Amino acid sequence: MIYTVTLNPALDYTADATSFFPGKTNRTQNEYVVPGGKGLNVSIILERLGDKTTSLGFYSGFTGHELIRLMEEMNCKCDFSEVEKGFTRINVKLQTSRGITEFNGSGIAISAEDTEKLKTKISSLKEGDWLVLSGSVPKGMSTDIYKELAMTAPRGVKTVIDTSGIPLSSSLEAHPFLIKPNTDEISELFQKPVETFEDISLYAVKLKEMGARNVMVSMDSRGAVLFTENGEIYTSLPPEGKVLNTVGAGDSSIAGFIHKYSESENMEESLKFAVSSGSATAYSPWLAEAELIYELYQKMKETH
Repeated sequence: MIYTVTLNPALDYTADATSFFPGKTNRTQNEYVVPGGKGLNVSIILERLGDKTTSLGFYSGFTGHELIRLMEEMNCKCDFSEVEKGFTRINVKLQTSRGITEFNGSGIAISAEDTEKLKTKISSLKEGDWLVLSGSVPKGMSTDIYKELAMTAPRGVKTVIDTSGIPLSSSLEAHPFLIKPNTDEISELFQKPVETFEDISLYAVKLKEMGARNVMVSMDSRGAVLFTENGEIYTSLPPEGKVLNTVGAGDSSIAGFIHKYSESENMEESLKFAVSSGSATAYSPWLAEAELIYELYQKMKETH
């Protein structure tokens, strides 16, 4: 079973507008509401690829109940813990010809008791399960939370961590199976510019020395590179396409990697499928459908 953890989920309210004037009444069109959160995105893509997942995390209030309803509507199983105070945040994304303006909610406060409930669930995972820990850390939680959750998982659980800053560096002590930083996150972590492939290689080695077993670095339009625990280095360029949306592309690549590695244990093919999955979402209005992922993957196999 694949378990994903989203500590700070949201309802994403997205709308198009012909213009945006601060301090004035603005009219929108093409509105829609979808689940928001990196772990939830991973679950949705995996479900579309035919894998069974369980989403873990916290919810509260009427927005939390709607979030659960939307996930279940997409056949995604949720085992969230309800928090008594507050309500699950709403992120507002307004898209105009000048780009996207975002207003992200702060989220609910998570208590030590709530955290222990999550740790209890993670401690019951079995050898061979996957645990995906991704996204921002909500207020009230330690920046070491991903390390704590990863160390709570039983031996033999493959842990994937996708976060940044202190939560990322701290989590490496738990020796995650895979981390997926992008070049900006690596630059932030080491306080150094990361521009060339040599830069990426240098800091990927450092991340492995700090505890990561495998490091998949996202390079945006340049694709991705995978540094394995056995010393192999694989690169994969993205297939051609028109970028419509970058939200969830990284999460989709994680889902693609897990899907392919679970069936093949082939690192090189898993990277290709990861890139095809991330690209498929980037070329879609929202998270990609399986048909497009497989179509792009086939094109990549034919051209590589």
